[in-house]
Amino acid sequence: MEKVIIIGTGCAGLTAAIYAARASFEPLVLEGREPGGQLSTTTLVENYPGFVDGIDGPMLIMNMKSQAQRFGARFQYSTVTGFEPKGDHVSLQLDGAEWLDTRTLIIASGASARWLGLPRERELCGHGLTSCATCDGAFYRNVPVAVVGGGDSACEEASFLTRFASKVYLIHRRDKLRASKIMADRALGNPKVEPIWNSAITEYLTDDQNEMRAVSLLDHATGKTRELEVKCVFVAIGHNPNTDPFRGKLDMDPDGYLLQTNGTYTNIPGVFAAGDVADRTYRQAITAAGQGCAAALDAEKYLAHFE
Repeated sequence: MEKVIIIGTGCAGLTAAIYAARASFEPLVLEGREPGGQLSTTTLVENYPGFVDGIDGPMLIMNMKSQAQRFGARFQYSTVTGFEPKGDHVSLQLDGAEWLDTRTLIIASGASARWLGLPRERELCGHGLTSCATCDGAFYRNVPVAVVGGGDSACEEASFLTRFASKVYLIHRRDKLRASKIMADRALGNPKVEPIWNSAITEYLTDDQNEMRAVSLLDHATGKTRELEVKCVFVAIGHNPNTDPFRGKLDMDPDGYLLQTNGTYTNIPGVFAAGDVADRTYRQAITAAGQGCAAALDAEKYLAHFE
């Protein structure tokens, strides 16, 4: 019987691991299919406190992992495929095979950005392709950029990027936005924002340094393709919370985000949620780390009942 199992190795999971390890619980951390979470595909992180000149996302993750290991956290490359509450503990199935029992579980499996499904997307992340304007917008000052999407998130990111970019192209596959009226009016009313209707990106075009230089655009109305020069593409078509193993057992909102009560508690005793798996609003490294801390403290308080 494990005392603490943590799912995920982004900022939430690793912060939870540091706190749980320092409390002498020797947590087992399951790394899953995307070790390091979204930060592992980010280049420079400038908005995480304590790093005057910024820090590379993978380096930040490596440092946090090493810090957790120093206090006794254990790491295992496994993916959770099954989940069963057992009353005073829960059972997890790993990789469709073995089952592990744990007194407490911290779910910090994050949310994966939805991409366009085009070639080379993974390698271009951090090189002119991103899903976070707040994280990366400031790197693209006085250059044209594009935002893909038609909802509130896309409009919010387009409006935010006007602080930095010389031009923001808002690319949407339909002839009108599905965003709320106030968000749509704010974005379309900004002189720096130019909507491109009935269009879709069909290819990312890069320069000799493998940095984004343009995209190939298909106009659904005319069937014609043209090239649009941009230095970065911000994909804002939503996120998928990594909660599939818990469906039907843990309370979620309609989109699959875990619902928290009284801090990081879920509806099942001993199970806690932290970071982007439950946060559909902020989705920042620092807010995820704060929730990871809170989940570990909540788990410690819960475990005190068994001593």
